[in-house]
Amino acid sequence: MSPLKTERDGGVLLVTLDRPKANAIDLKTSVEMGEVFRDFRDDPDMRVAIITGGGEKFFCPGWDLKAAADGDAVDGNYGVGGFGGLQEMRDMNKPVIAAVNGIAFGGGLELALSADIIIAAEHATFALPEIRSGTVADAASIKLPKRIPYHIAMELLLTGRWFDVHEAHRWGLVNEVVPSDKLMDRVWEQARLLASGPPLVYAAIKEIVRDAEGSKFQDAMNRITGRHLATVDVLYSSEDQMEGARAFAEKRDPVWKGR
Repeated sequence: MSPLKTERDGGVLLVTLDRPKANAIDLKTSVEMGEVFRDFRDDPDMRVAIITGGGEKFFCPGWDLKAAADGDAVDGNYGVGGFGGLQEMRDMNKPVIAAVNGIAFGGGLELALSADIIIAAEHATFALPEIRSGTVADAASIKLPKRIPYHIAMELLLTGRWFDVHEAHRWGLVNEVVPSDKLMDRVWEQARLLASGPPLVYAAIKEIVRDAEGSKFQDAMNRITGRHLATVDVLYSSEDQMEGARAFAEKRDPVWKGR
């Protein structure tokens, strides 16, 4: 059974990540997400995409550490769009809305950050806890200091602490906070508004923004995924990397060795 549910309504594509219990993303799921968003990008009849999570508790917790403990490589092939199908999707010249319906942490928050607009339910919560499992929030480490005050971004990256939707809104990470039972109504309203707009103008806006900043992001991502940064190469080859994944899967505290 596919972990993705898709629904088309006019020029709007709704993509629901529905992978119980928590909508975590493994390599196979990421590859499929990339294929879905690539097809959306290349379909001239489609105008706007929505990404959300199945259920009411989780949007997405990011990387599936249980799958990692079973052999999924942290720097494995996540597909044409990179992790979650969006963060490295080239030439995505159409608007994407993230409907954050619950917990979004780690790569799940990075997935939301890959959208153009984020609308969140009032019970949504966020964190970048990669540091606690012995790895790095690579895309967030690039994006976050450019989007919110540097010291706030560094605190979130270095501590992995949780923050609620109202703090996210205060720092500009979330466009709107809406009652949980009204989330998808509001998202569909926004999506239909955008779908009625000029696609060529949208494409131009996104290309201009990407040219000003996105190429630097891609270069940074390439340096990370290509292991051109010595610290990242050491981390991805370390005992601590596997220990973090095993400890998470075994629900115990990790024992760090620094190697």
